[in-house]
Amino acid sequence: MTNPILYRRRIIPEECILLKDDIIQSCDEERIVTTWNALHPKKDLHHGSSCYFLKEGFKVSKFCREDDSLLYWYCDIVDFNYDSAKNTMIVTDLLADVIIYPDGFVKVVDLDELVTALESRSISLDTLKTSLIKLDKLLSIIYAGNFDCLKACLPE
Repeated sequence: MTNPILYRRRIIPEECILLKDDIIQSCDEERIVTTWNALHPKKDLHHGSSCYFLKEGFKVSKFCREDDSLLYWYCDIVDFNYDSAKNTMIVTDLLADVIIYPDGFVKVVDLDELVTALESRSISLDTLKTSLIKLDKLLSIIYAGNFDCLKACLPE
């Protein structure tokens, strides 16, 4: 796979946007590593890097402040849809997320959005199950003390 054109699809709110400013650092059949500036800068969030784990179904991002210090690690549960004819990759956010703070505190967020999306029929029951299975796999890696293996894929 050559560097695909990346899109981020969100279910809540429903949107699909071109990640036109993301810079692909490396790309192969297992991972895509990008660097980026925040689409919607916040008080602390300025830029970061992300590793898309294509086979596992999650994205690990390093969120940084303007001075390059670590704000936190943000892990999205995602699904990938690659169109080889167009060389595009749509990354769909499956709502469940994990935040890992510099002190090691782990916080699972947005599980309520899974229920909201299911009730509004924005996702199917199968998609809900897929999201939870991927979340469980990610949390198993984190709780086993192996998160360093995931974050090692990102640039310093």
